[in-house]
Amino acid sequence: MADGPLRLSFDATAVPADPGGAGHYTLQLASQLAHRTDTDLVVFARRSDGPRWRSIAPGVEVAAVAPDLRLLRLAWEQARLPRLLSNRRAEVHHGPHYTMPERSRVPAVVTIHDLSFFEAPAWHERSKVLVFKRAITVAARRAAAVVCPSQVTADELARWCRVDAEVFVAHHGVDTARFGPDEGSPGTDDRTVAAIDPRLVDRPSLVFIGTLEPRKDVPTLVGAFARIARRHPEALLVLAGGAGWGADEVDRSVVASGMADRIVRTGYLPDAAVPALLRSATAAVYPALYEGFGLPALEALACGTPLITTAGTAMEEVAGDAAVLVRPGDGGDLADALDAALAGSTPSGTAEYRRNRGFEIVAASTWEACAARHVEAYRFAAGRPFAAGDADRGGQPVG
Repeated sequence: MADGPLRLSFDATAVPADPGGAGHYTLQLASQLAHRTDTDLVVFARRSDGPRWRSIAPGVEVAAVAPDLRLLRLAWEQARLPRLLSNRRAEVHHGPHYTMPERSRVPAVVTIHDLSFFEAPAWHERSKVLVFKRAITVAARRAAAVVCPSQVTADELARWCRVDAEVFVAHHGVDTARFGPDEGSPGTDDRTVAAIDPRLVDRPSLVFIGTLEPRKDVPTLVGAFARIARRHPEALLVLAGGAGWGADEVDRSVVASGMADRIVRTGYLPDAAVPALLRSATAAVYPALYEGFGLPALEALACGTPLITTAGTAMEEVAGDAAVLVRPGDGGDLADALDAALAGSTPSGTAEYRRNRGFEIVAASTWEACAARHVEAYRFAAGRPFAAGDADRGGQPVG
């Protein structure tokens, strides 16, 4: 294909007002693409969401034309978006949240964040399982290229689906302008965490950040904290994140723990509060059973915060030997790690090595590098002889 800016369509319609990990990925990627000279970007957004995307991607075309309701938006993607892509002479379309317009003749790149809809469908609402299992299967067959945030996810995609698309692994980045080891000015972090909860100032804390949903395994974290809390009477457990589907189990675990008065529930936190909370923590704890990437783990490393996360997962791929790794779902193993963190029993040389190793990982994990890898996928897709959605390229899921 000819050199010059690539006319790229970008579907930003799935990002909620309070985004989680996949939403932050979409926001960061759009911002990076807007500043590149090798892409000519048009962002499709929900009708109510145009101002946000014009501020995130200044200077690019924002078409705020999609319905706000999810079901109507998914129908719009299939029925209306193909014509809009043709009218705007898009060379490539990127669906950053599993789905793609199946009847479009514009080559598609699709991001598949994880395979949890296949691996553990009980973690999701049934309606979402049905929609996204089909979307992932279609993307693996029909997209010109698929982007996965980790090799773990890429391997799982190959295990569950027939993959005709070219697969690109693009690790997420971390916003080091926000996440770093130093506060902006002396006392800023104390004021920020005091506004969240005054108890957090000058007390040891174990901090979980993420949506409260089954795969995060927060009930096991609550139980592990309850096992060791009496040995550390000043320590607090902080659960920072909005309630997702299935969060009732977290509520029940907090009541059953007998430590509810030492468990701080913050709800969804504004972006500005998260780095301060991490820097003030004794340790960040991310005990998820499963993730496609695990961005909170990388953000903790960027803040220089000791990290406890799960072995054999994408978080191990991201953090490696910079983190304390525990067996997924093992409350005893997790309790031992929490106890050691609060007791300060890690040898100083080991702690210093992990912190410095975390900074090395963060230095190589930029959103600029993530965007550059996506552009490789877009260029590959634009060079394919036929567009996404070829009905003759059939296939069935494996397994």
